[in-house]
Amino acid sequence: MSEMNVEQAYAFLRGHTTGDLRFDEHLRPIKYVIASDGRIVAPVMESMLQSFDTVLFIPECVEDSLEVQVTLERFEERSREGVVADRWRIYHGEPQDVRWAWLDIDGARHGRMVFDSEALVRGNELAKDEARICRHMNEDHADDLRALCLHHAQVEIESPVMVGIDPLGIDVRGRFDVFRVAATEPMHSAEDARRVLTAMTHDVRDAE
Repeated sequence: MSEMNVEQAYAFLRGHTTGDLRFDEHLRPIKYVIASDGRIVAPVMESMLQSFDTVLFIPECVEDSLEVQVTLERFEERSREGVVADRWRIYHGEPQDVRWAWLDIDGARHGRMVFDSEALVRGNELAKDEARICRHMNEDHADDLRALCLHHAQVEIESPVMVGIDPLGIDVRGRFDVFRVAATEPMHSAEDARRVLTAMTHDVRDAE
């Protein structure tokens, strides 16, 4: 993979929900989600919270990964912030770790390219419409979701569940993993989402 520019790095971050978290000399795979304000959230170990050097390698710790320097900030699930824990469960199920944290981005790099936090932490323009759009797709367009995943993510999902949408694409949960279907053009409103997803579905059907 050639070096990313800032837009590619942001799309890469949004396009994944797993990574390897390095804390001190340890490395552990984690699953994360991105909240409506653009912050990363994940269940974590206590030892991760105590570390002063934490790096999230996306999608895993390999030579060509996106390296995101993060600072972990604990929050309680019973607090007002706890709603993001429910979002994580919608994506990934029940967590193994019981402590919750924001993984605040301090910066990132890919190869020789370096990105600051402002470039990667962006609010989701579709947040207020997300639940409605997902419900509509899951209730009325399950076949379309299957077709989109097969065509764009090269995975056949028997019972797909759309769990998220943002301007760059949709997230679809399968039996064991969450898959990304990138939008063919940015979606900045619910109307954009309807138009783009409809056009993508028609293109897939025409290609069959």
